[in-house]
Amino acid sequence: MAAFYRFCAMEQLPALRRELLELAQPLQVLGTILLASEGVNGTISGPSAGVRAVLQRLRRCPGLEPLEAKLSRAPLQAFHRLKVRLKREIVSMGCPSVKPAEQVGTYVPPQQWDHLISDPDTLVIDTRNAYEVAIGTFAGAIDPGTANFREFPDWVERELRPLVADRQPKAIAMFCTGGIRCEKASAYLLQQGFSDVHHLQGGILRYLEEIPESASSWRGECFVFDQRVALNHRLEPGSHRLCHACGLPLAPADLTHPAYREGVSCHHCVDRFSDADRARFAERQRQIVRARQRGQAHVGATMPSPTQADAEGDEAAVGSTFPAAAGRSAGMAGAEVPEP
Repeated sequence: MAAFYRFCAMEQLPALRRELLELAQPLQVLGTILLASEGVNGTISGPSAGVRAVLQRLRRCPGLEPLEAKLSRAPLQAFHRLKVRLKREIVSMGCPSVKPAEQVGTYVPPQQWDHLISDPDTLVIDTRNAYEVAIGTFAGAIDPGTANFREFPDWVERELRPLVADRQPKAIAMFCTGGIRCEKASAYLLQQGFSDVHHLQGGILRYLEEIPESASSWRGECFVFDQRVALNHRLEPGSHRLCHACGLPLAPADLTHPAYREGVSCHHCVDRFSDADRARFAERQRQIVRARQRGQAHVGATMPSPTQADAEGDEAAVGSTFPAAAGRSAGMAGAEVPEP
């Protein structure tokens, strides 16, 4: 499995999309790759030779030569299909004037991160969605409470700017799953006149990979946009699972809630759907169970996380997503297109 991203100017995207599809499909490489004029963002899974071939092809594109990828192994294929999509942005903020390939904040390697965020004069911000923050974050981090990354600019003007004016922090430190959202967020803050902006190089996943759990300031599990749902500090699948009705993560205790019906509802969404919706979900769940009893996979067994748009707008696919800017490559991370 490989998760990757890089901000750089890209051209001739339709032709590249066709070439990637023609290359990857015979090699049994699945996952999601987002292509935009601002760069590439994706997570793919398949045989090692196939994954390497796709990465090598991407690195032949001008500006993608330094493309880094976070590589990991999974016992089973993490995706059901291959999607190569042309997008306006590789991570959706809705601010086309923001150019991470030209200007971003200061990269902070994992080994220096805890020192930075432990300073009381540092404002620490989790740039992920609220449902991600709820299952794990760094101690003391601010949760903007956003439903998707496109809400971040509004939060900055409504909440962050007054907070910075009041507290006068020496530094702003931001983080996300694999690095792509906090990197773009840093470019936005700099554009808006903020200073001393920093972001975690390689994101949470690189931090978990490089910092021993005994010395870590991370608390909880890290949500990823793929079938693993969440990872623990050892980067192993954690205890959370998805509600297949709404796509939100559920802790083991949530499975005992009266509102929980596998594949049909949970306490997050029991009042959100109609009776017709729940009947449709129940039928899908019956098909999943029958397929499982026959030893077959059912494509409906893994639903996209909260919203497909979020996943593809937020970090690319898979616990997934990583790297960088302009002539910079942020390091590896892990996650975010939903794939994830």
